[in-house]
Amino acid sequence: MLKDFSLASITAGFVAVLTGTTGSIAIIFQAAQSAGATAEQISSWLMALGIGMALTTILLSYRYKAPILTAWSTPGAALLVTSLEGISIHEAIGAFIACGILTTLSGMTGWFERVLNLVPKSLAAAMLGGILLQFGIDAFASLNDQLLLVLPMLCAYITLKRMIPRYTIVCVLLLGISIAHYLGLLQLATFTVALSKPIYMAPSFTVATLISVGLPLFIVTMTSQNIPGMATIRAAGYNPPISPLITWTGVSAVVFAVFGGFSYNLAAITAAICMGPEAHPKKEKRYTAALSAGFFYLLFGIFGATVVALFMAFPEALVMTIAGLSLLSTIGTSMVNALQVEAHREPALITFLVTASGIVIAGLGAAFWGLVAGVISTVVLNSYRKQASRSV
Repeated sequence: MLKDFSLASITAGFVAVLTGTTGSIAIIFQAAQSAGATAEQISSWLMALGIGMALTTILLSYRYKAPILTAWSTPGAALLVTSLEGISIHEAIGAFIACGILTTLSGMTGWFERVLNLVPKSLAAAMLGGILLQFGIDAFASLNDQLLLVLPMLCAYITLKRMIPRYTIVCVLLLGISIAHYLGLLQLATFTVALSKPIYMAPSFTVATLISVGLPLFIVTMTSQNIPGMATIRAAGYNPPISPLITWTGVSAVVFAVFGGFSYNLAAITAAICMGPEAHPKKEKRYTAALSAGFFYLLFGIFGATVVALFMAFPEALVMTIAGLSLLSTIGTSMVNALQVEAHREPALITFLVTASGIVIAGLGAAFWGLVAGVISTVVLNSYRKQASRSV
């Protein structure tokens, strides 16, 4: 196996991890804070995520000799930012375990495609768009607070997106850090390099949290992460059995949830970095790029406390801008998919607006009610259209 490694495959693994974590780490940070997590608990979250992704990536890639990269669910983390307000950290952990159990059952039984088929793809996309909308708005709203910091970052994003799209977020983050340092906005006095420590957070299960957090997290992770991840693996010409992949990401979530591992899924965009000829000229040896990524995931988890300390030193505007910019393409794709089918266009718009409204009714969050409103609208409007066509 060691002979299969190359400098290119190691580099590809490093770039995949760097690209996948740089922008979305800000969203993880916000999600943990929404649940009232302390700095130590946030570092535990990152440790659990890093180690969980490392183990699943390394074991699955080695088992099937294919570049199978796992990741945390960035859209899922964005959902948590908005849905965990007012919910205790223990209730959040309970929702994470429930999501992991649903994912495990989906993989073991193979029925997750059948369950997801009950929800039109346009509504799932609209729900995701509604969840992410505020992040996009916040990226530009930050101009009000830190114009000299945010404006150059936005300009750099637009410029670099056409030139080096794969590394845009990394470059914008480095630019933002440099400008923040120049403006005296970095709080580096308390920054220290430290190793993460796992902190057990006992789960608490409530019906309202399971429905408003656990179920939407499961749907978002499956539709926006696992399905594209499966498609990426197939498009690259690899054919590992999908059910075991889904099963093991679910098992990992159940095991690591009590330490903050909220979700694991098949990666898509970052996985593609490990599947191309740049990773290795020989297709059968590109699994070593994923093994390398697993090693860098492990380092990320071990030094999660250092990452937390660094992000706590960043000004809020920097974190919000990076989070919003890293999700812009996902927001755009979600809206295209939501409005593509004319028959579902209005229900999808209703789902999007209800989800984006942030309403909480009977203890259930906006993502759940957005999906409910969309399903009801689809049934009512489509039945009305069928009656109208018959009458004509």
